[in-house]
Amino acid sequence: MSTSNIAKRRTKPNYTYAILSVSLVLFLLGFFGLVLLHAQELIQLYKEQVNIIVELDDQLTEVQIRGVEQLLKQQEAVLDTSIHYISKDEAALLMQEEFGEDFQDLGLPNPFYEMYTFNVRAGTMQADSLEQLQMVISEFPGVNAVYYQENVIDEISNNLKKLGYLALVVSLFFFVVAVTLVHNTIRLALYSNRFLIKNMQLVGASWGFISRPYLLRALGHGFIASVLAIAALSAMLFWVRRDIPQLLLVEDAMTFVYLLCLLIPIGMLLYGISTYQVVHRQLTMRVDDLY
Repeated sequence: MSTSNIAKRRTKPNYTYAILSVSLVLFLLGFFGLVLLHAQELIQLYKEQVNIIVELDDQLTEVQIRGVEQLLKQQEAVLDTSIHYISKDEAALLMQEEFGEDFQDLGLPNPFYEMYTFNVRAGTMQADSLEQLQMVISEFPGVNAVYYQENVIDEISNNLKKLGYLALVVSLFFFVVAVTLVHNTIRLALYSNRFLIKNMQLVGASWGFISRPYLLRALGHGFIASVLAIAALSAMLFWVRRDIPQLLLVEDAMTFVYLLCLLIPIGMLLYGISTYQVVHRQLTMRVDDLY
């Protein structure tokens, strides 16, 4: 192998690891972006899974029972599709399946009531709204009582503010880590070209002439890194959809597309700005500092 070929290989930086590192950073940013975008939807989904129980009197006729159902459907806060009627026999059967004990065999009367269960919209999952809804339903003839888990409602309300602060701190941390990792990776990739850059400057080449090919290459590498990150995120989403079908309820295809499209300019900007800073720093260094 000739001396010129060896020198050429030494001055040619290896961008493979830089591209992979940047794509990993973009993947982490995209993943955390997905979590942030769907966090509120997941909280709303959880809120709408909290059951509210309407206990009915024993002597109600079928017409009166249907009247209670119509009352529930008239309430704006109630999700119509969540209204479910449970008879006394069904409640006893559910208790038997849960605890493995048949109350009928003990010779005891069925202790359960006829009841309705329903869920409310996430926006009304607040203590004052639920108290008002409880009051309206309780005053209807034939309704014995209305129950819901007050501690769960309070816990959801208290944790929303904490989750917001935590998301802000984690997002800032990821951004700082991303910028630092990208800059250091590109600096190491261009380290072998420091003498070439300085020699071009010494023979009279302008800063723009020296920086232009590196910046164009950086934008291309940023695009490649973004495409790799998008492919990895798409594969992850496909796996999640297959193994966790419950998350399909909060999936927003357009939001996911917008996020993926946003990764492309982010990758190109991170790569381009870091490359410009590295080249600019090497142009301003003294020759003795290059060794």
